[in-house]
Amino acid sequence: MAELVARVRAGEEVLLTQDGEDVATLNLAKTEPRVRGRRIPGLYAHLGKLEDPYLFLRPDPELEEAADGPIFPTEK
Repeated sequence: MAELVARVRAGEEVLLTQDGEDVATLNLAKTEPRVRGRRIPGLYAHLGKLEDPYLFLRPDPELEEAADGPIFPTEK
């Protein structure tokens, strides 16, 4: 069953037969494209202000340490 699903996902059309007669055809389901909803200003205002507004703008100290350290660290 998983092999059939993998083949269909790859774009192949699978024909199921029984005693030489075609029974069913498996192909990708036609799905509607997801429509992005409109943004609503102030939707999350009830959660309060962000404690640290620069949280995602600061560099990661671990990455900075790794960048400034040796390329091949010695074992301790």
